[in-house]
Amino acid sequence: MAGDRPALAGLLIFVVIALTPTVVLWASLRLLPAIVARIAERRRARHRPTAPPLESVVADLRRLRREVRAREHRTHVRRTAVLAAYDDVLIDVCRQVDVDAPLATAEGHDRVYARLLTEAALEDAGIALDPPPGARRPDVGGQQ
Repeated sequence: MAGDRPALAGLLIFVVIALTPTVVLWASLRLLPAIVARIAERRRARHRPTAPPLESVVADLRRLRREVRAREHRTHVRRTAVLAAYDDVLIDVCRQVDVDAPLATAEGHDRVYARLLTEAALEDAGIALDPPPGARRPDVGGQQ
């Protein structure tokens, strides 16, 4: 039996048999976790919650706007925190209604002016930041 195959074919079969367990082990340690992670990420992406409804975000914006305008903050830290939260919600509303928000890129003292421009852009888009006092539902997009 030793003479019916060439030596090179026998050597090739030996190398394949010797390397197969190493390649299988490498693939199971390197490729399998990556594949499992990719599948898990796809499943998580399907079950991710969507953005909160626009009405809820606008209600938060109005509540924070009232707090910012009240100027009854006991500490500087509280005032800064409320203003930062207001800016974040203002930018979120702009993203949801697809309005350009100059506040997103403003820095330092320019933020005050950019905040006014952003509020004006939202008002132009139909979102009333200061609804009438007797309104039952938030006026979003010009609908009642």
